[in-house]
Amino acid sequence: MRFKIHQLEEWNDVIHKITPELKHNILLLKGNLGAGKTTFTQYFLKELGSTDEISSPTYSIVNEYDTSKGKVYHFDLYRLKNVSEAYDFGIEEYLDSGFLSIIEWPEIYMDELEGYDFHEMTINNTESGREIEFN
Repeated sequence: MRFKIHQLEEWNDVIHKITPELKHNILLLKGNLGAGKTTFTQYFLKELGSTDEISSPTYSIVNEYDTSKGKVYHFDLYRLKNVSEAYDFGIEEYLDSGFLSIIEWPEIYMDELEGYDFHEMTINNTESGREIEFN
């Protein structure tokens, strides 16, 4: 699925279209700095009923949120230097929990995701907004 948005509120339209398509409990978010990965996550978790303050897990690596659909884990792997750091904080336990895991900057962990079913969303900035591709 492909989308183009020009205003932040349009994330809600994207979310309403992709939510019925979510069949796996892992969602990978790719895109350059400032593309809107965390902004998407904020809108998405609010749609799932979270009343938590949703922020980027850039320094904490993982944030946990409560929603009406259960827990959601939000990862930011941008600062990891190697895959062993992901093992050090127990990423496998999170992914195997059955709860939704949203992973920003998953590239360092892609080889380890072999055997997992996941969705992937790529967000690119354009001059007039954002282009989104969801698989």
